[in-house]
Amino acid sequence: MELIFEKSVKGRRGISLPVPDVPTAKMDGRYLRAKAAELPEVSELDIVRHFTNLSRMNFSVDTNFYPLGSCTMKYNPKFTETIANLAGFRELHPLMAQFDYAEGLVRGALEVLYDVEVLLAEITGMKEVTTEPLAGAHGELTGIMLIAAYHNHKKNKKKYVLVPDSSHGTNPASAAIAGYELISIPTGKDGCVDMDEYKAKLTNDVAAVMLTCPNTLGIFNTHIKEVADLAHKVDALMYYDGANLNAIMGKVRPGDVGFDVIHLNLHKTFATPHGGGGPGAGPVGVSEKLVDFLPVPKVVKNKDGSFSLKENKPKSIGRIAPFYGNFGVILKAYAYILLLGREGLIEASEMAVLNANYCMALLKKAYNLPYDRTCMHEFVLSAAKQLEHGIRALDIAKYLIDNGIHPPTIYFPLIVKEAIMVEPTETESKETLDRFIEVMLKAAELSQKDPEVLKNAPTTMPVSRLDEVKAAKDINCSHI
Repeated sequence: MELIFEKSVKGRRGISLPVPDVPTAKMDGRYLRAKAAELPEVSELDIVRHFTNLSRMNFSVDTNFYPLGSCTMKYNPKFTETIANLAGFRELHPLMAQFDYAEGLVRGALEVLYDVEVLLAEITGMKEVTTEPLAGAHGELTGIMLIAAYHNHKKNKKKYVLVPDSSHGTNPASAAIAGYELISIPTGKDGCVDMDEYKAKLTNDVAAVMLTCPNTLGIFNTHIKEVADLAHKVDALMYYDGANLNAIMGKVRPGDVGFDVIHLNLHKTFATPHGGGGPGAGPVGVSEKLVDFLPVPKVVKNKDGSFSLKENKPKSIGRIAPFYGNFGVILKAYAYILLLGREGLIEASEMAVLNANYCMALLKKAYNLPYDRTCMHEFVLSAAKQLEHGIRALDIAKYLIDNGIHPPTIYFPLIVKEAIMVEPTETESKETLDRFIEVMLKAAELSQKDPEVLKNAPTTMPVSRLDEVKAAKDINCSHI
């Protein structure tokens, strides 16, 4: 496909501006370009066709099945876009609530933020929630900052944060940014944290234990209450990575089993855009111990039923975002929660778990399943059996592309050789899952009978195999 610059025709224009009827201002020469910007000269129709055709060359969740599901992007119902596009919300100025005497003009928006915090607190079992963090990773950092504030206030001399070796990479990164040293806990034979190793490394110097439950192997840790109780005995706080809350919504509340902090990825559980394609949102919930340290401003409900912002919180970690969170994203999550209601949210989790177990049961006969247990919303296969024929997880992922399926997450978690993580989500039909299973089984068969088909995939795309390391490290988006 030609680049937009290659379609440029000298003198062609997509817009025309009227002759100005006011004097033209002269700009200081220091701010002028040394030479004219190199821009494509194209018509409006040229641009529309170029980008429309370009979009057709890409995968999207609206066009193709994504078995990496909510981790990266799951289907978002379109009605939430309509809600977020209502003029009364869309045209709000993000600073309006902070203007003197202007709070009365944004009561509806403040009520949305207040209600979302109350609903998320109920769903997670936390005392209070802040919607301020602008993405999941931002929420994770906020959570660790809250933990640090708690220990600083108590003058606790804590140095370490414990994380499982199956954790998301953001966990150790967030803890390190907050100034803590990391201690990795190995995974036991049951796919959960090795309890003997955990007990051995849980000392008075530990500030927090960061866990994802169910974890990245799709396994719910049945020892979670014991893990939390042991942590609290040394005044370590329990951090819940809410990435996989969509598996247990309405079944288990993290706050009820001893977690003190939770960050939520609204896109994973409540159907909003992902951070990378977002913007995102990463609300944080806390237990009673951490309420005083939550960011400001805090939306409060007054005795007369009105809503306002509270700034005066002496122990607060302060502002962690310019406004009160990504309001449009939070609004979509609010609409989604209200539409589904309690029973609907529970059913969403049940469907996610059912879909994952259905796929796992039919694929484990062709692939290795390192942790053969009933899974939650995702499971991790190993292509070790296919590797014996020279086929890697990457080859299978590329073969899926040729069959109209987006590749699942591969090579994660790191503790599984040739890992293939499958997360079908709750929205996919049995027919779609059967099609995916059929293609995966065919890939396993080809690995023995005709491995070159897999090694050469994809062959149906505009480009074949990319140098993925170079593509990631040496990205060049200046020409499209």
